[in-house]
Amino acid sequence: MPPKHRPTLPPRSGRIVLAAVLALALLTACRPAGTSDLRGQIDFESPALSISAEETPLPGETLPTEQAEAAAEAEFEESNEQFLLLEELIIGLLFLAVLVGIVAHRLRVPYTVGLVLIGLVLTLSVQLNVRVAPNLILALLVPPLIFEAAFHLNFNHLRENLVPILVLAVPGVILTTLLVSGIVAWGTGLALPLALVFGALVSATDPVSVVALFRTMGVPRRLIVLLEGESLFNDGTAIVVYDLVLALALSGLASFNLAYSLLDFARVAGGGLVVGLVLGGVVSQMISRIDDYLIETTLTSVLAYGAYLVAEVLGVSGVLAVVAAGLINGNIGPRGMSPTTRIVVYNFWEYAGFLANSFIFLLIGLRIDLAVLYGNWPLILWAIGAVLLARAIGVYGLSQIERDIPIKWRHVLYWGGLRGAISLALALSLPGDLEGAHQVQVMAFGVVIFTLLAQGFSMAPLVRRLGLVERGPAQQEYERRHARAVASRVAYEHLERRHRQGLISDHSWSTLAPLLQGHTRSLAAAVKDVITSNLDLEAEELDTARRESLRAQRSALTRLFRDGVISEEIYAQLASEVDAALTESQLGWPELIGQAVSPHGPVNRLMAAIVQQQDVESAISSLTKLGVVITCLPSTGAYLSKRNTTLLIGLMQGQEEAVVRALSNSCRQRVEYLAQLLVEYPSFMPEPVPVTVGGATIFVIEIERFEAF
Repeated sequence: MPPKHRPTLPPRSGRIVLAAVLALALLTACRPAGTSDLRGQIDFESPALSISAEETPLPGETLPTEQAEAAAEAEFEESNEQFLLLEELIIGLLFLAVLVGIVAHRLRVPYTVGLVLIGLVLTLSVQLNVRVAPNLILALLVPPLIFEAAFHLNFNHLRENLVPILVLAVPGVILTTLLVSGIVAWGTGLALPLALVFGALVSATDPVSVVALFRTMGVPRRLIVLLEGESLFNDGTAIVVYDLVLALALSGLASFNLAYSLLDFARVAGGGLVVGLVLGGVVSQMISRIDDYLIETTLTSVLAYGAYLVAEVLGVSGVLAVVAAGLINGNIGPRGMSPTTRIVVYNFWEYAGFLANSFIFLLIGLRIDLAVLYGNWPLILWAIGAVLLARAIGVYGLSQIERDIPIKWRHVLYWGGLRGAISLALALSLPGDLEGAHQVQVMAFGVVIFTLLAQGFSMAPLVRRLGLVERGPAQQEYERRHARAVASRVAYEHLERRHRQGLISDHSWSTLAPLLQGHTRSLAAAVKDVITSNLDLEAEELDTARRESLRAQRSALTRLFRDGVISEEIYAQLASEVDAALTESQLGWPELIGQAVSPHGPVNRLMAAIVQQQDVESAISSLTKLGVVITCLPSTGAYLSKRNTTLLIGLMQGQEEAVVRALSNSCRQRVEYLAQLLVEYPSFMPEPVPVTVGGATIFVIEIERFEAF
């Protein structure tokens, strides 16, 4: 694909100065008022702003009104200072996350791993005492993180890999809990109920950092779906198991009832999924009846947090409710969204996931005390060994059920089982009166740090060594020739500019110009040869160019609207057309390229198919495989004014039946081909033949000339 523009960084010395300035700014932001040293404390467990009421004097006591008012004012000012300090810290951390993202992209390391490292460095230098309430992570940061991942997970991809995902997410979590607890109890002497608690809280995987890396490297899509799907479902499973074994640890083994525990597990997990499915369906229906991207985006936010809260109030799994709600809303909701709304919602949740990830992994680094970890290194080594061994048995053993998973993929699934936000939140939520809770927390923090740093940094070399990066010889040759052609053209333009400035004589330029032009043309021809011999490369470059042109059109429309050249109504209409083109994923470039280069007969018939919104995607996908030319026009049906799409399809001789068959298979109901002609059609136009499909109405018209532009 064409080279992408990458942001440039200042030289190494400049980056050091920039880091020093940033550190100084953060130290200043973290310094509480009235202190001279660089020690700060943020308590996320207490409210940042409180409302105080008048104190009621005790019997025999009197409290002057002035004293009560002064005390209330002092308390309010103290709360206000805490709030401002918290705001300064959040702004500083956001700015830090931006810089870490730039450097991580430049160095090609996982972004979240860089955040953890920066958090650890800050705890050593600034000595922040950050106490993080578990509800801050579970109720505030985890829902957008999980909803964003579920929202972007395609139903078809999930269905194709449902068996291995569920096997790893349910039996895999239970197996990991049992194996880890047994090894830790045997090796460290930890009580078995407490070891079960530790095994449950480290059984949830969090591969967000490696998944982001995989997308940039071009790892097979199915492998990414397996990692993401397992993580989505095992988060909820791990929390349910954790609650059960925590109750066991608090009440003792004598009160344990296996049958009741299994029923409770099914109730909590199944109830969470039901809550998410119902709320996701309700919100998706509401979205289909609204045409306002701000309201629709807000509804998705209400759904993400509302599903979690409703499920928790009902005593079922909030995390699984968010997973189900995100899957429903991400696959059904967009059918009722306008193209503009889809773009806004996708971008919003991508940004929300970025924010949640940034805060979670920075908090992991800020919360972990390296000195405490060092003092308990034998316990942590046992914990890490137990987690790695249990993960190996779970992945290599349970994956035998789905034998079509290649052995190289199993290596990646094993090493990609990082621990993160859920493990941290569950460790922090341990009750203070639980004997041995501190020991469990230390082991959990050690496992999280090891998996994020050791496994996170080594994942890219492992993937390359296993040969899972999908960059074949044709792609590499294209990049090589394209880079040479671009460099040659830039060199020619530079010398031409110097000649125009009078810095190169006419004589020298007349000698150099033909040579440079010939060299540039030969390199351009070499690029053309490698592209035309590989339709996928050509399709990718055409798609990139097409989307760039659409983005330029969108910017031009925005500029015209801002300058008052066009009205808001015209702007909304034209912007919606551009957004519709941007959201089209079924361009069928390889088929269209094949059409352009191979001889075909003339197009002599035009088919107009009015397809309902839910059938557009599958209909276009089926038609492009036939190599027909398709033009999509947004339209509205007369019945209830429901949005649909009119497909203009150019047909050659003998293609009509194949197209009708493709539409009948891709639309919701079977098709009955009706041969009768329409009545009272204008005499000056050819009479169309109607074809009725379950989700489409088709008219075929004889034409003399067809042009696609």
